[in-house]
Formats: sequence, structure tokens, C-alpha cells
Amino acid sequence: MLSERQIDSMATHLVHGLMERGGVLPLAEEKDLIACVVEMMSANFEQESRIEDEAELQAQALARQNPGVDPTRLRVGIRQRLAAKVGFIL
Repeated sequence: MLSERQIDSMATHLVHGLMERGGVLPLAEEKDLIACVVEMMSANFEQESRIEDEAELQAQALARQNPGVDPTRLRVGIRQRLAAKVGFIL
């Protein structure tokens, strides 16, 4: 998980880059745009973390029930299924 400082830095870089290249025509203050991007990125990382945690729990439970199964492969498959279920792109 990234720190808030790292997320803020990425959002600032993204907004500045888009504005400098003319990729966006800002209709709001730059600080407001950065705050919006930070909020979206934070929510995205939190959702990904929840999916990872749930996939880990399910993979561990299935691996205990089926000792010959590779838990890493289980986790990857479960993670993909959980993400698709909520419309999250990994």
C-alpha cells in the first residue's frame, strides 16, 4: 500500500503533466483537481487491498481443504474473480 504522501505526489505529477501538455482544460482550481485525483486513487488502492485480503483468506481456506493445491495459483484466480465481480480492473 502506498502512503498518502506518495499518492499525493503521484496525483500532483499526473495533474501537472496533463495540464502542461494541454491534455485537460481545467474547469476548477489546480488544488481541487489534485484533491479529487488523490481521493480517487486512494479509493482505488483501498479497493484493491480489500480484494487482496479477501483472496488471501479464501485461498488459505481452500488450500487447507485441498492440501495438494498451489495456494498462489488459487489466490490469483480468486483475486481475478473477486475483482471481476465488483467491476474492478486489476
